Amino acid sequence: MGYKILSKIELCPNQYEMTILAPYVVRNAQAGQFIIFRAEENGERVPLTIADVNKAAGILTIVFMAVGHSTQKLAEFNVGDELPDIAGPLGQPTGIRNCGTVVCVAGGYGAAPCYLITKAFKEAGNKVYMIMGARNKNLIFWQDKMEKVCDKLYITTDDGSLGEKGFVTQVLDRIVSQEPVDHVLAIGPMPMMRAVADLTRNKNIYTEASMNPIMVDGTGMCGACRLTVGGETKFACVDGPEFNAHLIDFDEVINRTKIYKDIEKKRSENCNLMKLV
Repeated sequence: MGYKILSKIELCPNQYEMTILAPYVVRNAQAGQFIIFRAEENGERVPLTIADVNKAAGILTIVFMAVGHSTQKLAEFNVGDELPDIAGPLGQPTGIRNCGTVVCVAGGYGAAPCYLITKAFKEAGNKVYMIMGARNKNLIFWQDKMEKVCDKLYITTDDGSLGEKGFVTQVLDRIVSQEPVDHVLAIGPMPMMRAVADLTRNKNIYTEASMNPIMVDGTGMCGACRLTVGGETKFACVDGPEFNAHLIDFDEVINRTKIYKDIEKKRSENCNLMKLV
């Protein structure tokens, strides 16, 4: 069974939104879960968080950045083409509940998975704030969609080209200083999520962070997404991807991901050298 691509939009440089006909995937999908796709029959398995679903129409929405071989291959697909393989929904869904005031913090690419989560928290009866941050205005997307599913949207950019100049944490700090906040959820780069956890820890605000950036296999077999939470070993793909941010050993996660990046850099350099020979 192929998965037909219904639409494809380049949201910002090298980042795409794609809708796909996948009724069996979206039928039981919930906010916070992910799928695994293969761009080729014998290709690698790549996890992507579910950005949105239309269960009545059987439509799955994903957002991805074309950075590796498989995502670059995916970016070459066009409307009408079919993906050979999509598995999901996978992972544990976000613990959506009516808890009061919720702040969803998204850094860069993290805005995509944050959309469905923000929408679910709002539909559960919460007051929801959304903070989106990126390096510049060209990397901000889904602004109109976000405004429709939260009580107030804040945007920050490192260079001040859109919204407030600075980081998402300065807006979060202002919000929690002005009113009680019951739940914070952060999705984005590891340093950003660690900064959010550091900010809310002493304020005793329950905070979750999504560890989807470290997933590889998506089934718990490869061990690449292993992390320590509260002194116990967890796997982001099967136990998460969201965990209590105050219990995550961020130093360990950041060090391990740096090792993977160094290995990938050396592999790319060796491949380039082989091309020159």
